[in-house]
Amino acid sequence: MVCLGNICRSPLAEGILQHKANQLGLTWQIDSAGTLGWHAGELPDSRSIAIAKKYGIDITYQRSRQFSTYDIERFDIIYAMDASNYRDLIQHAHTSEEKEKVKMILNEVAPKGNRSVPDPYYDSDGFEDVFQMLDKACDEIIRKYNRQ
Repeated sequence: MVCLGNICRSPLAEGILQHKANQLGLTWQIDSAGTLGWHAGELPDSRSIAIAKKYGIDITYQRSRQFSTYDIERFDIIYAMDASNYRDLIQHAHTSEEKEKVKMILNEVAPKGNRSVPDPYYDSDGFEDVFQMLDKACDEIIRKYNRQ
């Protein structure tokens, strides 16, 4: 799960998907990062923490980190929160196989729509909408990749 600073959208996406995977007993490795390292080592934004808590999800164990080329090798799928993040992530990919790992997260709900998850950082009211978008996308990810 990747956004710009790894404090708003991607921590929510990580927390939501991890919560759903845990409920199903899945042992998926889920992580998040930012394309930039502005907030490295910091907790998620307090508004992300609050909206996750509202839905019974704790994301206070997360710490912001910057995405690295190693992440392309390490993970099977890399979800970008918006088109700008997608372009930045593709630059880390060196092969067609690596490029295929990078996906827009909302394409799980609306295939090929290439819609972006809006950045709620400057819009406190946007955190609820972002949570709902990511919750639906994570439901689809679970449905699509749960091979139990």
